[in-house]
Amino acid sequence: MVPVRAAGPEECLRKAMASRTARQRAIWAKKGLSARQGLDRTTHAMLLRQLYLSLYEARNFRKALDVAKQALSLDVLPDVLNQDAARAALADGDLESALCHLRAAARRGPASRRPFHLWTLGSTLFLAARYPEAAAALLRAARWGTHDKPLYRGHLALVRIAEGGTVDDLEDTITSLAEAPCGQGYGHFVLGHLMYAAGEWSRARRYLEAFVKRTGAARPALGIALEGEVKMAKATLAKMCAN
Repeated sequence: MVPVRAAGPEECLRKAMASRTARQRAIWAKKGLSARQGLDRTTHAMLLRQLYLSLYEARNFRKALDVAKQALSLDVLPDVLNQDAARAALADGDLESALCHLRAAARRGPASRRPFHLWTLGSTLFLAARYPEAAAALLRAARWGTHDKPLYRGHLALVRIAEGGTVDDLEDTITSLAEAPCGQGYGHFVLGHLMYAAGEWSRARRYLEAFVKRTGAARPALGIALEGEVKMAKATLAKMCAN
């Protein structure tokens, strides 16, 4: 009988990444991590990330955060892994820890990803109603952003409105975001609230309903990460229905 070759760390990583369930992902990640040979630092970090994702999707946020920190200690893709740690900390109710990790992601990430990290930081601060800090982060994201600049500008306008201020170029901001590729997906959340602020409730309702529907059908990790936005979108839809 020919002995069955045990899957190596890289093969386990591929299988973990291709898994359709959190349980299966965890099984392959643990198999890869238990390998005695061939576990280089990058593969080690990526296997830990798969284990993190399985725990996060299972809503075991405290353990997910611990695993994300283990992966961070390997110093591989530190900005991505700080984002992971931030999501787990935020889901576990530790806002300050999440903000710390998001700021680290912005510091440690390459210039090409820095605007995204700053936007994520700004969006988290916005949901926490820490508007001056949110505006500062989003202003930097909008200044350095490229293809997603309309989204960052739109989110910044939303913060200005939440602060009680006015946005002189609101219509141009809305149009730019609506016409850009980044106006899809998360852009619907921003557009819906900008339309609501502009008094265009029928368009606001369409955008927010599309955002809620799309997020509900998304992969579990994304759905968990966007629970705050979904809650806010549903609250805004309820306000429109009540009037």
